[in-house]
Amino acid sequence: MTRTLFALTLAAVAFSGPAFAQQTTTPAPATTPAPQNNTVNDRRTDQQDRIANGVQSGQLTAGETKNIEGREANLNREIHDDRSADDGKLTAQERQQVNHQQNNLSKSIYTDKHNANIAHYGNNEIGQRRENQQDRIAQGIRSGQMSTGEVAKTENREQGINEQDHADRAADGGKLTGRDKVQLNRQLNGASRQIHRQKHNAVKAPK
Repeated sequence: MTRTLFALTLAAVAFSGPAFAQQTTTPAPATTPAPQNNTVNDRRTDQQDRIANGVQSGQLTAGETKNIEGREANLNREIHDDRSADDGKLTAQERQQVNHQQNNLSKSIYTDKHNANIAHYGNNEIGQRRENQQDRIAQGIRSGQMSTGEVAKTENREQGINEQDHADRAADGGKLTGRDKVQLNRQLNGASRQIHRQKHNAVKAPK
């Protein structure tokens, strides 16, 4: 009799176990999809950060930065025009086209940052000023104080200074004469004022 009761008790426990587990199991909460960010703007911000890093590290020369930022400026104008025509939004076709252009820009940034072209400034007064101005440009890119068009214009000017510096050194055995330094400092002063104006005017990089 005792053995029979024990067997019945085990059977009851075995039968009720799954039901009990089923009742006490809390269903997993339904996952809410994460809000979708504006990928066009996110990618634009990411690319500007990559450009700023390349400018500051010297991986992007003034000429490379000028070309990339010129393309970025054209793309930004295209995005602005498309949104103006569609109540502030991009159509699916426009978004696809913009992403294609951003893919090409991203590849160009990567290629330019990993090629053999490196910005060299030197430890002299002119070199330190050139490097300092590139640091200021990089900060303006990161903060959005300088638009892509402004960066392209300034880097075009910086490229001219760099080429002048190179030509002067090549003509004087790798050194700059006193006259060369005066001329380059005058050009650097003009570029410095331009950077200051661009960083403190009303023109900002699009968000």
